[in-house]
Amino acid sequence: MSNESPELGWQTLSGPAREIGLALGRAGRAAVLRHLPGHPLWQELVSDRHAARVARMAQATRAGFPAIWAEIEGLAEGLGLPVEQVFAWNCRGDLLASVPDGCTTVLVPGDTPTLAHNEDGLPFFRGACFIADVAPQGQPGFRSFCYPGSIPGHTFAFTDAGLVQTVNNIRLTGVEAEIPRMVLGRAVLAAGTLAEALGILQDAPSGAFHFGLMQRGDGRILSVEYGGGECSVREITAPALHANHALYLPRGLAGQIVTDSSRDRQAWGDRLLAEGRAPLEILRDRSGPGLPIRRDDADDPDEENTLGTAVFTLNGAGLDWSIHDRAAGPPRYSGTA
Repeated sequence: MSNESPELGWQTLSGPAREIGLALGRAGRAAVLRHLPGHPLWQELVSDRHAARVARMAQATRAGFPAIWAEIEGLAEGLGLPVEQVFAWNCRGDLLASVPDGCTTVLVPGDTPTLAHNEDGLPFFRGACFIADVAPQGQPGFRSFCYPGSIPGHTFAFTDAGLVQTVNNIRLTGVEAEIPRMVLGRAVLAAGTLAEALGILQDAPSGAFHFGLMQRGDGRILSVEYGGGECSVREITAPALHANHALYLPRGLAGQIVTDSSRDRQAWGDRLLAEGRAPLEILRDRSGPGLPIRRDDADDPDEENTLGTAVFTLNGAGLDWSIHDRAAGPPRYSGTA
């Protein structure tokens, strides 16, 4: 890893779930308190009109994923905010059909399978996000891009079990969620195999996400769209791109919000992929018609900017990884796992 003081930070955490959550909260507290309580999205999510749904999902999370609930309790303590509000923020894509979580993923199979991902989120969090290097008790360690105020597992991550996870928002309409999609994403980080990961996502009664999944020693890349009680899994056999709207989930095709940015990134990314461009080159591209793949505009119509980019490549028995926080130049962090 680089010794240079990074814009994208690195936090090393270990211990019981609540202690990990507490450390995550403390790491993000200044940015959350500066930006979120007055933001219209936060105010909508913590309003009384969502209280019953939040309480129902909280009960289901406590019952089904007690360690993740403990992590959320610690997160709230570290942030100095009520746990009900912090949990509602982590249910944002389950409570509302459209939230500012974008992202683009490139999936390239072959002798050296590659997953590459732009993490697009609220622009005011640039410089406040970090890689959480986490050693939980009784679970594989992992490294995950983290937003202030959010649990890991809904961005990009790789684990000591060799699992790689990239996550895209899908704006599914008409969902009455039981388990938050971000809780399921966090649960996948504890999976030992691709089969275990898929078992967590099958028939997910949640808001919708797209996952790119692969594992060291396996060689497959799986493209998974889930939400609203459905889960569609496809093995990638030719280079593909996913720009945060459902491409094959039946419920998504029947009812989703596709923003102009999502539509433009998909179309231009598909063209660049057909030309044989490298994954990182595609994710850094700003040249196409319409709204760009790499997002840095202050007036982005979805209120999203590219805050980090990751490239993961299976190379024999190893996993090569790099994490970038600039539009050009070398990675901020890199290594082999």
